[in-house]
Amino acid sequence: MNINKKIIRVLVVVALMFLSLVTYLLYFNMFSAEKVASNPYNKRQWEDERYVIRGSIYDCNGEVLAKTEVNGDERTRVYPYGHLYSHVIGYYSKVYGKNQLEMKYDKELLGHGDISINFNELRSGYDLHLTIDNNLQSYAYDQLNGHNGAVVALEPSTGKILAMVSYPDFNPSASALEQNWNSIVERKDSPLLARATNGLYAPGSTYKIATTVAAYNAGYATQTFEDNGSFKLGDLKVENYGGKSYGNIDLKTAFEVSSNAVFCSLGYELGSENILSNAEAFGINKDINTDIPVAKSKIEYKKMSNADAALVSIGQGQLLMTPLHVAMMGASVANNGSMMKPYLVDSITTSSGMTIGTAKQESLYTPMSSMCAGYLNELMTGVVKEGTGKSASISGITVAGKTGTAENETDKDHAWFVGYAPAENPQIAVAVLLEYDGGAGGSNAAPIARNIIRKYLK
Repeated sequence: MNINKKIIRVLVVVALMFLSLVTYLLYFNMFSAEKVASNPYNKRQWEDERYVIRGSIYDCNGEVLAKTEVNGDERTRVYPYGHLYSHVIGYYSKVYGKNQLEMKYDKELLGHGDISINFNELRSGYDLHLTIDNNLQSYAYDQLNGHNGAVVALEPSTGKILAMVSYPDFNPSASALEQNWNSIVERKDSPLLARATNGLYAPGSTYKIATTVAAYNAGYATQTFEDNGSFKLGDLKVENYGGKSYGNIDLKTAFEVSSNAVFCSLGYELGSENILSNAEAFGINKDINTDIPVAKSKIEYKKMSNADAALVSIGQGQLLMTPLHVAMMGASVANNGSMMKPYLVDSITTSSGMTIGTAKQESLYTPMSSMCAGYLNELMTGVVKEGTGKSASISGITVAGKTGTAENETDKDHAWFVGYAPAENPQIAVAVLLEYDGGAGGSNAAPIARNIIRKYLK
């Protein structure tokens, strides 16, 4: 009897072990297999690539941005524009793996799924056709003029990314990476950081776009405010830029002159719950899932008080945003209140030119009504015509925008501008960040946005 019990126990243990193994294998195949298979450090994947000419990457006009050159058994990934797309296309290295589009679209670039595959014979991967205009990308890069920061240009109605530059950058060729990796990693200015998509910054007064939506919804658009030059609450004191006071003004004027006193008062009166829910309507604290990794814009308060809400309302405090998200915020006004999902890959084709995939345009959020968007369009046009953004004006084109000068942990502010044009029928929205610039967004960032908009439209 005892022997039978022992046998039964052993059988139960074996059965449980077998069941655990089956469960693990099912879980692995359902949730982990694809991730492991596509891991850039998977040696089997690199073995498969011996028989593949990796697909090319083109701009919206057919300009080659990345290609594979074959010399005997050697495969060399070539980036004709070097540094320019290091934070968009990324790199391809057997030592350091892949990132950005090279990683996200690895399967497609390898041609996985091609029914014409002949084993142990050379085959071609699929090609990517981007939304980026190489001429505009090059121009935006030149406009930064070696200044640390980022530029993002979007088509408001679709979410197409027309240009996206981060600086500093790096040479993405495999040979350059393998020779210089340690020095790149150790640099204090972080050239591997894609500032446009993964840099998190206080957005400063550009965020007054979002605060104005909350104020409009709460009925403040018809009210007037007394601006004495600063907002005071206990130990908290926030002054207007340059220490100016504007007296009795309405919301439109407060927006045009970028009054911190008025917007802090609005944030305090609206309250933390209102300000937080309004932020989340714009996608703050939410993921932006697009073609390459994007850091989550966030409000870091564990519990936000009304005083905290006052700071968030002017784009300060514990609010952090990516330049891409700031561009999306501006573009949502241009698109009648709808914030489109940004994307880089417009289509995927085989080496013979057959299209096997096209981008799907998608609205992520609707943070404001079309009436509110129309009201903000009027305010943002006023900023460029009469307010802090005059440096963004273009003869013959109505530009709408918002400046920002954001304090940070150093004594040098970030300079911001976000805007779009033509205001009557927006074709392009642009966000510019100058990191630790020390100057005002209206004088330093706005002219860069102006030049990029003019370049694109003319």
